[in-house]
Amino acid sequence: MQNTEFPPIHGTDYVEFYVGNAKQAAHYYQSAFGFQPVAYAGLETGRTDSTSFVLRQGKITLVLTGGLHPDSAVSHHHHQHGDGVKTIALWVDNARQAFDQAVNNGAPVAFEPYELKDQDGTVQLAAIKTYGETIHVFVERKNYSGAFMPGYIPWKPTYQPAPSGLLFVDHIVGNVAEGEMDKVADYYRTILGFDQLISFDDKDISTEFTALKSKVMASKNLRIKFPINEPAKGLKKSQIEEYLDFYLGAGPQHVAMATDDIIATIHDLRMRGVDFLDVPDAYYDDLTTRVGAIEEDMHVLKKYKILIDRDDDGYLLQLFTKPVQDRPTFFFEIIQRKGAKSFGKGNFKALFQAIEREQSRRGTL
Repeated sequence: MQNTEFPPIHGTDYVEFYVGNAKQAAHYYQSAFGFQPVAYAGLETGRTDSTSFVLRQGKITLVLTGGLHPDSAVSHHHHQHGDGVKTIALWVDNARQAFDQAVNNGAPVAFEPYELKDQDGTVQLAAIKTYGETIHVFVERKNYSGAFMPGYIPWKPTYQPAPSGLLFVDHIVGNVAEGEMDKVADYYRTILGFDQLISFDDKDISTEFTALKSKVMASKNLRIKFPINEPAKGLKKSQIEEYLDFYLGAGPQHVAMATDDIIATIHDLRMRGVDFLDVPDAYYDDLTTRVGAIEEDMHVLKKYKILIDRDDDGYLLQLFTKPVQDRPTFFFEIIQRKGAKSFGKGNFKALFQAIEREQSRRGTL
């Protein structure tokens, strides 16, 4: 019998990208987003198949991993998918307990529990598979005091740009093929004991040309939120279909990173060269009527093209980058919540239209 009373998940431990050039990617995330260097693993540490750079800002930890040989697992993944998220690691008290519970609930195994150890203590790891080739690694680090985990050395380059105000992972969105959304939502409900926070159908998320469906799955404590998207029938190719075509399968579409001052963060990121989706001035014409009173200056929000939406608990401000690699696949969301618990339903049409304009420029709409 399946037990959905899953052990608590305290947050996102790290997000690992498989990339074509980890050293250059690390420089990009330092320069463009203000992530701080933390740790490194590679040939100098005895690893012969891949190299990894660890960066952190607030509670957000990114691991950028590149293959050292064309036949390595990392290189195979990158050849297939381009730069993209391979691992969404979950911080737990007991990695083996979480793994055993997930497997008992029906999770496919990515790797069995094992321990890493060095002079700073021990880290326990275990992993399960989820949609596409994405995995969840359970990380138990309560007995570790080092920079990241055993096998890594501290990375302290001279070049350390200032942070940009990013605090923590708000949510991570996954794209799956048509007809797969309900299966993946059931996976999170059955395997990890998540609840469905909200759902959207093609009437909620559509334009004249494209549409999608989404279900938001969340852990009991709401520290982990995974919206799962699938394409819906439309007149033209949706952003989800474009993603699936270029990523060659299901995978994480974007990571939403929270800030407590989105105007300052967006200003800083734009000055660093981060490209964001364009929002037409007409979006702001009747915005006060739709969202009501807000603390921010509407003229400043219009200047920085920041989207605003309201729910019963408050309002939120958000903006989405353009894809951050050559393929039109993965991007980031910057979000500030002023009480709102939703995901910007009122902005879906404006967001879709902005993405469609980019798709049209790429010739993929």
